[in-house]
Amino acid sequence: MRRLALSARDRCNGCRLPPRWCVCAAADLIRVPLAVEVLIHQREHHRPSSTGNLVARVIAGARPHAWGFTTTSAPADLLIAGRETWILHPHGEPPPPGAAPDRVQALLLDGAWAEAAVMQRVLAPTGRLVALRMTGKSRYWLRAQQDGGRFSTAEALIELLGFFGLEEAAARLRAQLELHVYAHLRARGRAELAAEFLAGSPIREAFPDLIAQLNTRRPR
Repeated sequence: MRRLALSARDRCNGCRLPPRWCVCAAADLIRVPLAVEVLIHQREHHRPSSTGNLVARVIAGARPHAWGFTTTSAPADLLIAGRETWILHPHGEPPPPGAAPDRVQALLLDGAWAEAAVMQRVLAPTGRLVALRMTGKSRYWLRAQQDGGRFSTAEALIELLGFFGLEEAAARLRAQLELHVYAHLRARGRAELAAEFLAGSPIREAFPDLIAQLNTRRPR
């Protein structure tokens, strides 16, 4: 399998993919009443495949926060007055009924399973630990996590948007995530796996011209 071995200057400044696989032509800025904070572990920050970076790029007003190995407290500018803070993590409780998205601030933990566990423990005093009822298999085919009930950061936000009844925003974010995954599979040379992924994806109809462009053979 071919890996992305390019430096940051060899990638698009937006989607972080090599120019050949850039998906910025389909970029979509999604506005939601929910306040979104993305805590990105330093291992994830420079990974083009990170869905935390994707959320920070496509959700209007979403704020990314760097998280290091030695971080022991929440970033000083994290909390927003007048909003209840929800920390999304599988070990939390179901979201309270009747909550309004314009009164909630969601903290997304973007890191490996063990890294997110550390982040959750540090952040626990700052808000409510909330677990979403996520079922099925992850569509984040870029890492070995689609089994075992583990989902990507972007998928957690999609589920939360659905909980609040923000179905249009959820569908738009899902399309951006699926395009992100598909383009990365193609960039890694995983053409067969990418074709399998595309067969069950809404992006075939959502972005037909861009998909056709990505599938056009380039001169050697």
